Amino acid sequence: MKKLNLIFISAAILFLCKGSAAAGGLWGPPQSVSREAGGLHTGIGYGYDQDKYKNDTEHVIRQNQVYSHLGYGARTWEIYGRLGVSELKISDAFRSSQSSTTTSKNDFKDQWSLFGTLGAKGFYPFHKNFGMGAFVQGTYFFSDFSDQVSGTQNGAPFSAELKVKNFWDVNFGLGFQATIPNDIKMYLGPYLYYSEAKTSPSAKISGIESTARDMTLKNKAIGGGFAGVDVPIAKGFHLNVEGKYSEMFSVGAAITFSY
Repeated sequence: MKKLNLIFISAAILFLCKGSAAAGGLWGPPQSVSREAGGLHTGIGYGYDQDKYKNDTEHVIRQNQVYSHLGYGARTWEIYGRLGVSELKISDAFRSSQSSTTTSKNDFKDQWSLFGTLGAKGFYPFHKNFGMGAFVQGTYFFSDFSDQVSGTQNGAPFSAELKVKNFWDVNFGLGFQATIPNDIKMYLGPYLYYSEAKTSPSAKISGIESTARDMTLKNKAIGGGFAGVDVPIAKGFHLNVEGKYSEMFSVGAAITFSY
């Protein structure tokens, strides 16, 4: 068992140091942080998410997210919901491909939009210190993101607004968990995900790909790997740190309290 624990610790460190995640926060350890007999737990979390999305061209989307968490579970299962806010940055959304069109900036950026997340997980213990679980999680943004760009086209000034709406994602993954001394849980595994958003410009500006027409942005990759650690820090309190990698690296942390 000591050898198995060392393998999990080493693999988790490699994942976290190598370091994409979907919106909605951490997935957490396969086993619920609720009391084994069943109970509620609450928490607050932060996530830095980045991933590559594509339509006709490729863009990097980055988000800073903060959220509150409410879950109910027992030793082998859990359901939870989250409510949070997130910013959105899209690299090169306003970059011009024509010398006759100049823009005031290249990147799209908007501040906090409200999102909601629902998730569920199941856990099967092979041993008191080792088990396997699965999870499913989905997130939807209730409000649109928007940003404006100005510039000149053939010497004439212009101004346009780009909206990002109907942004959502769904994730499914498998996790392997080892419990080491002091009830520290190390975990890792693969995941699959799908995410999309609609973009809608207020005006069509020649040379700016994102304003050419209404488009659908979709994640470039369909899966990746994740690893994390859950550490008891006081009676009822846990600290969870997690990293995920697909096209890019994302990381987050959360503090939970079990009642």
